[in-house]
Amino acid sequence: MTHAPSTGLSFLKMHGLGNDFVVLDLRDGIPRPDAVLVARIADRHRGVGFDQLAAIETCEDADARLVFWNADGSLSAACGNATRCIARWLMDQTGATTLRLRTDHGVLLAEDAGGGITRVNMGAPVLDWRAIPLAREVDPDHLPIAGDPVATGMGNPHLTFFVPDAGAVDLDRFGPEHENHPLYPQRTNVEVVQILSRSEILLRIWERGTGATLASGSCSCAAVVAAVRRGLTDRRVTVHVPGGRLLIDWRDDGVWMEGPAAVVFEGVLTPAWLG
Repeated sequence: MTHAPSTGLSFLKMHGLGNDFVVLDLRDGIPRPDAVLVARIADRHRGVGFDQLAAIETCEDADARLVFWNADGSLSAACGNATRCIARWLMDQTGATTLRLRTDHGVLLAEDAGGGITRVNMGAPVLDWRAIPLAREVDPDHLPIAGDPVATGMGNPHLTFFVPDAGAVDLDRFGPEHENHPLYPQRTNVEVVQILSRSEILLRIWERGTGATLASGSCSCAAVVAAVRRGLTDRRVTVHVPGGRLLIDWRDDGVWMEGPAAVVFEGVLTPAWLG
């Protein structure tokens, strides 16, 4: 297991529309947690609990490097809401109005949108089947899966279904069934989308390695990208998730995500618990 600091391990608890995170600031040289420790922290009864864990590290070519884990301890290259939350916290700490944050999905630009709202460019969507990745060559716009879903990459894989009534879907069954679909060798996030208008959608989310969540930035981006590719919406869309609303804007320079962020509390994992 990762070496535990003798003084304990400080953390932030944050959320973006109920999508909650534990954030570790590792810029003083504290080593990354391993998968076992991540899963222990994720335990909502014996640990802290989170949908994703994010670490902030130093970076030579950006303001910070961000690393993300799912609740089961698996790594993820992208986490939109966590990126936005950390960007908000760093801006409040430093007074900056723009940041460049390196992730495994690339360097992402974050901006202060005013009124406590933060905007992040999540980069260009991945539309090639190899890079999403899918297990074999198929049309990402029309996957050979019941329900005619769409495949998208946003630094992590996505599977988007369009349905007449998102609330009628049994997500606890539907989510894990499709998260582990053999067409997705790295598993996938699952989105169930109901089109409300050309500028609004209703979204329910099953996140890979975590389960049902109240919000997800990358899932919201993927859902809008899929809807645009199907001709169902315009490129600027309000996404209604169980935890609130995100604004997604697919521009020429990438998919921009805009929404609130909140620090819930600061804490310390004790040396005894870490040991």
